[in-house]
Amino acid sequence: MRLTATILGDLRRQLAAEVRAGERAAMQAIRAETEQVKQELRRQVTSSFGGNARGIANAWRSQVFPRSGQSLRPAGLVWTKVPNVIDAFERGALIRARSGTYLAIPTGFNAARGRRGRGGRTHAFDGLRVTPAQMVASGQGFLRPFRSGRGFVWCLPLRQGEQTGRRRRTRLIAGGLAEIGTGNRKGREAWARGMLERGMVPMFLLLPQVKLAKRLDVKGAAERGLRRLPGRFVAAWERESGRPAP
Repeated sequence: MRLTATILGDLRRQLAAEVRAGERAAMQAIRAETEQVKQELRRQVTSSFGGNARGIANAWRSQVFPRSGQSLRPAGLVWTKVPNVIDAFERGALIRARSGTYLAIPTGFNAARGRRGRGGRTHAFDGLRVTPAQMVASGQGFLRPFRSGRGFVWCLPLRQGEQTGRRRRTRLIAGGLAEIGTGNRKGREAWARGMLERGMVPMFLLLPQVKLAKRLDVKGAAERGLRRLPGRFVAAWERESGRPAP
């Protein structure tokens, strides 16, 4: 028995068209997967730290290469603008103070405009109402030891400031350095009176070391993206070449 095969059309043109379809499919797959990995990492940050961590979440960026044109060998890059922060919470890092010193961790009372580090930040203590240097210079800071003996609460004396505005709200002045409790919330006046009765406000926690909880899984997000990529590429190539999916 003799079989005869004939190629219909221009083989080189058909192969070139198939390669172009593959290039478009590869770019689509890499672009979509890179974006998905970036969005997953952003969700990890916001789900772990809440809405106030949007700045850290949005620090995740991505880029696909080549930046223009098509390629059968594209690459996707996902990176963060705050690698030290991400690395610490991915590893669950242990942060130690220098020998004989303590880490100064600001409390919520010391958060300017409701949260620490809001707006542009050029220094570790930017965004605070009162910095450690101001605490020392004022001569008013005093320590209260933890019951566990592991560290101290660094406090300032609290007094009532002059009432201003139409609401005549109670103003709380910490050590003559800054006003605290400036936000609007239900029950704020009762809370302010309770603070005045205590006569002090904790501004920093002083600890020799802090063990961060492992909250992020960057490696896992990348591995999940790599597992999805082949299937995404095959589906895109079938669409681009006009072949029906099996």
